[in-house]
Parts: sequence; C-alpha cells; structure tokens
Amino acid sequence: MSYRKTLKLICGVAGGSAALVFAAAAADSRGYFGEQRGEAASRWSRVTVLRAAQPAWTPANHTPAPAGHAWDFNWDKRDPSALSNGKKKEKEKESTTEDPSSERDNGKPKATRNILLIRHSQYNLSGNGDKERILTPLGREQAELTGQRLAALGLKYDVLIHSSMARATETAHIISKHLPGVEPVSCDLLREGAPIEPVPPVTHWKPDAVQYHEDGARIEAAFRRYIHRADPKQREDSYEIIVCHANVIRYFVCRALQFPPEGWLRMGLNNGSITWLTIRPSGRVALRSLGDAGFMPPDKLTRT
Repeated sequence: MSYRKTLKLICGVAGGSAALVFAAAAADSRGYFGEQRGEAASRWSRVTVLRAAQPAWTPANHTPAPAGHAWDFNWDKRDPSALSNGKKKEKEKESTTEDPSSERDNGKPKATRNILLIRHSQYNLSGNGDKERILTPLGREQAELTGQRLAALGLKYDVLIHSSMARATETAHIISKHLPGVEPVSCDLLREGAPIEPVPPVTHWKPDAVQYHEDGARIEAAFRRYIHRADPKQREDSYEIIVCHANVIRYFVCRALQFPPEGWLRMGLNNGSITWLTIRPSGRVALRSLGDAGFMPPDKLTRT
C-alpha cells in the first residue's frame, strides 16, 4: 500500500485513540509510509497523523446540556414577593394611607448571611456510646487550629451553634476559646445521622429504612431552621458558626445549592474543616469553600 493511501486510511478511522497514534508512529519509524519521502514529508506525515487522532472540536459536543431545572428563588419560603402575594387580598379589604412601595421595601431582606459549617475534630471511634466518643489528642489539636483560623479571618461572629453530641460539643468549646464573646449553644437537631439514602449506594454503610425516616426528618428540620435568607429586620451581614457532622454538612450543601440531596455522600470532609455558605437577600446561595482544611499541617489531616 502506498504512503498516501495508508495515511488516508489512518486519518479516516482516527477518533482520538492513543493506541492509533502509537501504531502510526511505529509504522512510520519502520518505513511503512515509504522510504523515499525525505525529511519534510516525514515531518508532514507525523503532524497529520497526530491531528487526525484528535476528535474534532465543536461547541455542540463540548457544551453540557442544561439540566432543565430553574433556580427556585423561594426555596426557603421567604421570598418577599411570594409572602406579599398572600397578604395582598387582606390589604385590599383595608384602607391605608401607607405607600405600597415603602411597605414592600420594609419586607425585603437587606443583609447577607454567612454560615460557616465546621466538621467536628477527630474522635475516639472505639468508645461505647456517645459520651465516650470524645476527641483524641490529635482531635483537640485540630480544634485549636480551626479556632485559630476562624479568629484569623477577623470576622464578627454572631453565634456559635453546635450539635449536642460529645465530639461536636468538645470541638465547639475549644473553638470558642479563640472567639471571645461568642458563647456555644447546643442543638439536638444537628446530631449526626442518615439524611437520605445515597445515590449511588455504598456497601460499607447501610442504615435501615427506619433510620433514614427518623434522621432524615430531623436533619431536614435543622436545615430549615438554620439555612435560609436573613430576616427583613436584620440590617447588617452576619457570620454564624455551626459545628456539627459530615453527613449533616454535606446534606446542607446539596439542599442549599439545589443539587440532588441524594448525592451528599459523593463529597468528603476532613475533621475540623470549614465549609462556607453565603445566602444573599435575593435567595441566591454561593459555596465559598467546601471542607477547607488548608490551614492545617498535612500530618494533622484526618477524616474519621
């Protein structure tokens, strides 16, 4: 077969295969493309073969198709326009001299909420029951580092809420030493659990249907209590710390970003890491960081 016919055949079947590029290069080196082409022709053949092995680029085959789900601005049921519609009929029955536009402005959130979700530090996995599952010496070091990091950010923290489980409580109290004036507050809703059956399923962790049913309702209730836009009466941006657990945090992130909540187990979080959610007055949500633990030395990183 002639050089040009062989090259044409290779170009015709090329589809981005590395094996094809290798085979073509080997054939060229052995002289199967012809012995009398000269140096210029040899260079041309190699370039042509490499180009042929690359898939043709077009916008159509590199642009992901939209999922088709629009952002729900009333995801937290606090959208001012939705709330005002419910009161509209009542107002129509009453005579008032107030300016309607002024009333609408007063009902709109104006502040941004920054929620810093902290995963508890490393704890004793072999403890019998929650009370014995306290932080390890390394876990206490991690909590100190997280507290130092939060203090170094220079933010004015409004609250520090934590799960009532021992490992989260201990983590929160160590962190609070670095944040004068911010007292830890305990909440049972934030306890660890099984929020929703993960997709894809895993074999190493299989809670029963009852646990999903009970834990899922509780963790969803925690989400609704703590993850929402600011109240219209809030005038300044807030910075709120929540110390809890990996499953809870991952579920919160999926729900807040309107991602499928069953995908929560596809993410991993280090102990003592910081996940930062920002909720705008409009209801838009942004994830500023997920599981940030870059402030810890590599030898202090764990995921237990």
